[in-house]
Amino acid sequence: MAWIPGGTFRMGSEEFYPEEAPVREVHVDGFWMNRAPVTNREFAAFVRDTGYTTVAERDPDPEDYPGADADDLVPGSAVFESPEGPVNLQTPSQWWDYVPDANWRQPLGPGSDVDDLLDHPVVHVAYEDAAAFAEWAGKALPTEAQWERAARGGLEGKRFVWGDEHVPDGQLMANTWQGEFPVENRELDGYARTSPVGAFPANGFGLHDVAGNVWEWTRDWYSDDPTAGDDSASPACCTPTNPRGVSEARSVDERDPAAVPRRVLKGGSHLCAPNYCFRYRPAARYPEPVDTSTSHVGFRCVVEP
Repeated sequence: MAWIPGGTFRMGSEEFYPEEAPVREVHVDGFWMNRAPVTNREFAAFVRDTGYTTVAERDPDPEDYPGADADDLVPGSAVFESPEGPVNLQTPSQWWDYVPDANWRQPLGPGSDVDDLLDHPVVHVAYEDAAAFAEWAGKALPTEAQWERAARGGLEGKRFVWGDEHVPDGQLMANTWQGEFPVENRELDGYARTSPVGAFPANGFGLHDVAGNVWEWTRDWYSDDPTAGDDSASPACCTPTNPRGVSEARSVDERDPAAVPRRVLKGGSHLCAPNYCFRYRPAARYPEPVDTSTSHVGFRCVVEP
């Protein structure tokens, strides 16, 4: 793990997506953070020790999905599949498939495995799975403020975790999508999907993969307004210290008939591209339903003194 020094920093951005604004000062106490996302090797050790079964490996409960066809309620997870031609970028179902029996052991579904991916981030983990690993390891999942403080690596107000230039001196700094998402991945970084942790340069605090590779769970509930319902103990007049998000109830998308609460994801993934989801930046954030697992979401842990 790497020590992340406490301090006050400017969180958020007003350059890109509305849910990242406003830019505001927050203070975070020092903490330890894993230098890289949890890998398949590490997650396998947890499963061997505990016998844990992930959400993607369990039979879905019909009561949690009112109106769903019973034949569709089978264990599985969402896997990215590139469409054959141009699609409407407002319709993610054109590149996401719910694959029966896809899970962390079989990331592309039956017939796939992680034998050659042991040093890649574990994927197909729902929030419950990540939290269970963290508890077993004697750690915790980071808050959104902790995650962003760590990802910035001491750089104040920069677009990326390495500075403001997208591709400094022509060097690709993270595992992201090169080309027109979702139909053309030129793979200039050498990877079509996940990459081994540490394959790209560390940030100023010695952390790898805080941009791209896989999105990472935080323990904060999501709101489009990152300042809404701040649960920190700081007076309204002052810089928030160790801020937290909204309540679980307020994280639910009103358009969701299943009313599934959502947590904040940070960091972007190998599927992020400038033409779609330009979110491999420290200020970027995304809502993920807690029951959802996909082929591009993982996590890392923290220890708070």
